[in-house]
Amino acid sequence: MKRRDFLHRMTGAAIAAVLPRFSLGAGESHTEKLPNIILMMADDMGWGDPGYMGNRLIRTPHLDAMAAGGLRFNRFYAAAPVCSPTRGSCLTGRHPYRYGIFSANVGHLPPEEVTLAELLRSHGYTSGHFGKWHLGTLTCTEKDSNRGGPRGAKHYSPPWDNGFDVCFSTEAKVPTRNPMRKPGSHDPYGTAYWKTGGVKAAENLEGDDSRVIMDRVVPFIRDAVKRDRPFFAVIWFHTPHLPVVAGPEYLRMYLDVGEKERHYFGCITAMDAQIGRLRKELRDSGVAEDTMVWFCSDNGPEGKAGRAPGSAGPLRGRKRSLFEGGVRVPGLLEWHAKIKPGSLTDAPACTSDYLPTVLEVLGIDMPNDRPIDGVSLPLLEGRVTERPRPIAFESGRQLALIHNRYKLISLDSGKTWMLFDLVADPSESSDIAHDHPDIVQRMRATLEAWRKSCKDSLGGKDYRRTSR
Repeated sequence: MKRRDFLHRMTGAAIAAVLPRFSLGAGESHTEKLPNIILMMADDMGWGDPGYMGNRLIRTPHLDAMAAGGLRFNRFYAAAPVCSPTRGSCLTGRHPYRYGIFSANVGHLPPEEVTLAELLRSHGYTSGHFGKWHLGTLTCTEKDSNRGGPRGAKHYSPPWDNGFDVCFSTEAKVPTRNPMRKPGSHDPYGTAYWKTGGVKAAENLEGDDSRVIMDRVVPFIRDAVKRDRPFFAVIWFHTPHLPVVAGPEYLRMYLDVGEKERHYFGCITAMDAQIGRLRKELRDSGVAEDTMVWFCSDNGPEGKAGRAPGSAGPLRGRKRSLFEGGVRVPGLLEWHAKIKPGSLTDAPACTSDYLPTVLEVLGIDMPNDRPIDGVSLPLLEGRVTERPRPIAFESGRQLALIHNRYKLISLDSGKTWMLFDLVADPSESSDIAHDHPDIVQRMRATLEAWRKSCKDSLGGKDYRRTSR
């Protein structure tokens, strides 16, 4: 049974079964407006990079305003310390070790996975993906990006085959300015922007990449509003992933720092300007009140601390590390209809939580034939104090488990373990494993049970009900 048949079986009888406050009427009308959903994500932006986190160098006035106007997560986690796995978790609510996306440029989103885009589209939403995809190749016919073309055909899994109606997507990274050209030259970068159905974009590809992306998002939103359709928009910026290039108007804002920092700071401020443009568009279109706008990063900052411009703040580790600096990232939610301005939570949350949280808000049934790693965050009731289920991680030889106060971590596939009290020691400077062997033992057992579950999923056990 194909995925679309599974979706029909799962939701066909209950396609209008949403919470009373969001009940669907005949056709596409609804008695109370369904909230629009926007998932924004930066690429390699550190926990300490935004101004609202205390950064006094990088100017992010619109992210700061978003933080002031909504909910700020002090402990928001990417599901992985690298990009592709985190992106998979955003759409499936599941850890990507369950379906073979172990790292960047590895595996692809299988057709049996059920995405948030597919679930929402089944309930009347129009859906769009804009920016970096990184969950499979986008063409089988020509060389493109890291794996696209005949050599990567087995990993073909574009967003338009995973629930998205409108797409403007790249397989992987591009320069943050003039995205189709190698920095400092007119030579092609080797990556294309692909539109729905595999059509290559040919116009409006010059200048700041965040603006190029937002130029496609704004018409999508306007069209949805005009048609009175609730919309789901995934906006995955390339900023500030290498190659980092800022335009002259943003470089001029940072004349008192080195060239590397000028480009890094400048491209983040350029992205921030487009986030401001998006928020203004929502207000001007009259839908800001009814739109959930999420923001995070896919992992911690690139490079070595002290030498690279990205900041993890006081946190230990950076991109590719399961220490806090590699997976704790900026996290925001703005939703004027439900979230009080200036809200703050220290409760752990994760990119895997998007799917269960959105589905519970809408009253849509969760997929019940497979493990979901995320949890629904009790955001609306203002009771986000503790997490009911731990966040588990695996990346290469690294393993970790976070359960509210404590974090268990191994760097050698479980041969040795460290334990940290993240409330008292967010910088992970004092290993307390020897002082609390009972906690280590309990958390190890939980982590091993989770790893076994992931191996079962990877072996295809989750898909038995939907297989031929």
